[in-house]
Amino acid sequence: MSTHHTPGRPPYAGTRAPRLAASDAFNAHMARGWGAPDVVVPVIPGAPEAAADHRRRLSERIGARDAVVSAGRAPLRNGDAMYGFRADSDFVWLTGVQAEDGVLVLRASGGGHDATLYLPPPAKPGESDFFGNAAYGELWVGPSPDLAAWAEAFGIAVEPRAALDGVLDTLDGALASPSVDDDLVRRFGLKPSEDLARALSDLRMIKDDWEIGQLREAIDHTVTGFDAVAREVPRAIGGLGERWLQGTFDRHARTFGNGPGYSTIVGSGPHAPTLHWVRCDGPVLPDMPLLLDMGVEANSLYTADVTRTIPPSGTFSPVQRQVHDLVEKSHRAGMAQIRPGVEYLDFHFASMEVIAQGLHDWGLLDVSVDEALSPGGQQHRRWLVCGIGHHLGLDVHDCAHSDYPTYQAAPLAPGVVMTVEPGLYFHAHDETVPPELRGIGVRLEDDLLVTADGAEVLSDALPIDAAGIERWTTERIGDA
Repeated sequence: MSTHHTPGRPPYAGTRAPRLAASDAFNAHMARGWGAPDVVVPVIPGAPEAAADHRRRLSERIGARDAVVSAGRAPLRNGDAMYGFRADSDFVWLTGVQAEDGVLVLRASGGGHDATLYLPPPAKPGESDFFGNAAYGELWVGPSPDLAAWAEAFGIAVEPRAALDGVLDTLDGALASPSVDDDLVRRFGLKPSEDLARALSDLRMIKDDWEIGQLREAIDHTVTGFDAVAREVPRAIGGLGERWLQGTFDRHARTFGNGPGYSTIVGSGPHAPTLHWVRCDGPVLPDMPLLLDMGVEANSLYTADVTRTIPPSGTFSPVQRQVHDLVEKSHRAGMAQIRPGVEYLDFHFASMEVIAQGLHDWGLLDVSVDEALSPGGQQHRRWLVCGIGHHLGLDVHDCAHSDYPTYQAAPLAPGVVMTVEPGLYFHAHDETVPPELRGIGVRLEDDLLVTADGAEVLSDALPIDAAGIERWTTERIGDA
């Protein structure tokens, strides 16, 4: 009998579990007998070419300065569990690559920049990390492309991540984007740069043809996601509630894209006026409006952002329709301002004028429309405190590092993709409005592309008028 076997207990019970990496026999056994599986580099068609052009545009913008941009790492969720990884948007815009802990170095050279991508190589059979590293070991994450495959697929020089320190040590105050790890910034004297962040944000405002194609794909899948959600409304009313509809869309987004582009909002009745109702832990009430704010993020990471408010019964009540009609009127007024040469914020003011006038006509404002619209007034914003539009792209609120003159005060130009999303939000506990309005929240949101002579509503497959939404909803809940 083994000296490590206590009667009544398993062999070696009571001893410390062995560390596999410390076992020469185990390492030798794990190093042999593995085939070479085919590994496909995850490339979105057209992404390498688009990224190369994006790097060229950035190079022209920043001049003879070195720059460093990182993909980032997945944040800790709890314990030793991590959130799912999503690469930094600037990094993706410049590389097309979605590899965790990747770093792009742009080194000024001649009239442009030499680009090198530093990636952690996969841990393959024969290395202890093959079975011992949950982040890069192929036994944990599956077969992965080697660095040469990444380089060939994306047309960019690729080096091992371990070589990055030596390169950064030779740079003199390179500009660092917000995604670059603080430790790298500190150790190598990198310069966190608002100018770099702003340059990237500004450049991302005008989408090229490839980017517009990716946004069209994301929006098309979002429209079919709305269809899938509407068909599940009867089951949600039957007891499964808001979370069932949230899960329905999130599953759809994960199936037809990378996932939802932001936390899916499903708000029924008194939850609809809560602007970011992502808890989705309530029932779906058959006689109250159901607000759905949802967007598919394509596999390229470009996202849609669309909202409709539907009647779960198939019909709005008269007061619900009254609210919806005012929001629709505001929505159309805002969208009418989207065309080249018009200052960005004109759509905001056009939508707000309609809302203020409507609320005044209902007797909800105790001041004139002019006073409400004035900068020192804004009383109508009690029921619409949020902004009513934004740039759209790799981020749902895209280009957030741009400054006011470049963003809100700039004229619209062809290639801009943006949302228009007015709403009215009457909270159930708001005693300043009549009881029949309390608990009603309505939002309409569409994604628009500024064209050479106007705008294209990319999400126009979904109706925006109350009668059209009623028909659309009835068709789907009737088929459920």
